[in-house]
Amino acid sequence: MAAIVEAQNLVKKFGDFEAVKGISFTVEEGEVFGLLGPNGAGKTTTISMLTGLFPPTSGTARINGHDIQKEPLLAKQMCGLVPQDLALYPTLSARANLDFFGRVYGLSGRKLKENIEDILRVVALTDRADQAIEKYSGGMKRRVNIAAGLVHQPRLLFLDEPTVGVDPQSRNYIFESVQRLNRERGMTIIYTSHYMEEVELLCNRVAIVDQGKLIALDTIKNLVGMLGGGVLRIGLKQADAALLEALSNLPAVQNASVLQTVTLTPPEEKEATIQVAQPVTVKVETKNSQQALIQVINYLEEKNQTLLSLDILENNLESVFLHLTGKQLRE
Repeated sequence: MAAIVEAQNLVKKFGDFEAVKGISFTVEEGEVFGLLGPNGAGKTTTISMLTGLFPPTSGTARINGHDIQKEPLLAKQMCGLVPQDLALYPTLSARANLDFFGRVYGLSGRKLKENIEDILRVVALTDRADQAIEKYSGGMKRRVNIAAGLVHQPRLLFLDEPTVGVDPQSRNYIFESVQRLNRERGMTIIYTSHYMEEVELLCNRVAIVDQGKLIALDTIKNLVGMLGGGVLRIGLKQADAALLEALSNLPAVQNASVLQTVTLTPPEEKEATIQVAQPVTVKVETKNSQQALIQVINYLEEKNQTLLSLDILENNLESVFLHLTGKQLRE
């Protein structure tokens, strides 16, 4: 597939502060592309440059082949933007808001009316379309906010944290709308969120940005795969140094260590047993969770060790994010 977004070494400075530091990436037409990063990482600044809200300090980008600085109007016509904050007129109805934004995009007459009715159906607000926005719930306002970015039927939609502050039902409806737009209309979507599960559900590929730099870009499967096979947490009555070493040496295990605070017997004793007042929790980092599970259980049975508890923690996108940035996404 051809790239609909081509960003090349984008830099944005505000005085002496460099918010974006040479970011480069492409987005293929028809994909849902995730853009992740902690607050202040440069996500919204990057989107603002791509959508023409302000120019880059250096570098450039193309939207469907149109240079964002040399052909800004042609580039903007390709894009729909749903910002973090609500960009609606509260005293106007949903229909009136969409009519206004459609006219801003140059629509009028029958085409505008058809587009409005179509988008109202997409966001399931046809029955409430003539009610003032200020009467809507938070979730309904978010859906109108999305509709405003869709009224001109863009090929590329930027969704900047579209589910912030909405109820679970509206959140799920937004997910379904994103998937339908992508699946049924072939719309390309760049999606930022503070919720990892949203990105894992919706996105094909993910770019992770931190401190203005792009630090990872790949499919979710490949990003998760780089961490290995996950973690086993095993409850045992006791664990000694020899047991931990033996578990660490199993073919599918990377390392085994005790999670709890422990007191070791003097080092001169050959069999240094970890003394604890309660069962020990051993953390087993694996190369392959399923293989490691079989090997660990077989070893414990051979040594007549009683297995008190077992948790299997598979790596996910949040594990990758914490590994790369050391930060919680919601900070």
